Amino acid sequence: MRTITTTEARRNLGTLIDMVRDTGDVVLIGRRDNMEAILMKYPRDYNRELNDITNINTLSQSFDFLSEEADIYSEADLKKKYA
Repeated sequence: MRTITTTEARRNLGTLIDMVRDTGDVVLIGRRDNMEAILMKYPRDYNRELNDITNINTLSQSFDFLSEEADIYSEADLKKKYA
């Protein structure tokens, strides 16, 4: 995760957006060592029935690393417990 100042973000906004879109990297933007904003890739599909945070987390590839993990629960297990 890259951290930049608001001045750097203003100067390079187009380049930063291209980088985030193409690589999925996340950029923190702040002033005086205080992070105030985050720039991250917008979800591919947006479900209006879910809130913004859920859409961003589930659809923005934030959890793609889990695809390499072994499945501990089946879909039926999850539906039985949480649905």
